[in-house]
Amino acid sequence: LPNKSEGQVTQSTKEKRTEAERQTYRLRRYSANMEDYLEAILTLSSGGLPVTVTQLSDALRVSKPSVTAAMSKLAAESLVRHEKYGAVELTSRGRTIAEDVSHRHEALRLFLSEILGMRPETADEDACKLEHHLSHDSSVQLTRFVDYVLNADGGKPAWLSEFASSQKSEPARQ
Repeated sequence: LPNKSEGQVTQSTKEKRTEAERQTYRLRRYSANMEDYLEAILTLSSGGLPVTVTQLSDALRVSKPSVTAAMSKLAAESLVRHEKYGAVELTSRGRTIAEDVSHRHEALRLFLSEILGMRPETADEDACKLEHHLSHDSSVQLTRFVDYVLNADGGKPAWLSEFASSQKSEPARQ
């Protein structure tokens, strides 16, 4: 019979390793372009169909050779699986990173549109630029803040509506 304490040690070791992997990811940052590719693959694969180089090229408005070169780099980092002329698929690690990028994007988009009252198109464009500079921990706190402001005590607070109204009457500063 296995010793119970041995099982506990093994579980504890796995938990430490998993936390260490999370910490390693938090410290390891990829270029904005690489994160954009991962996020695009995640978005395009949400329908359950394979993602192609052509789809990525169209979505990101880059050439097919640029996509192919990026897929080679991402495959070398074990973030995607891609065979020449084949579909692109996120690895488990690639999916984790893509989901984190997507989460940062959504947190920023909601903050900019729902709290600051930015036009949806502007909020989305700015979120796409800013997401690469926001840490995982900051995005978690930003999400909590937006959720609190929009959902605590019955929805949007009066001060937020007053803020939005005051911005419409003041010209934007440049």
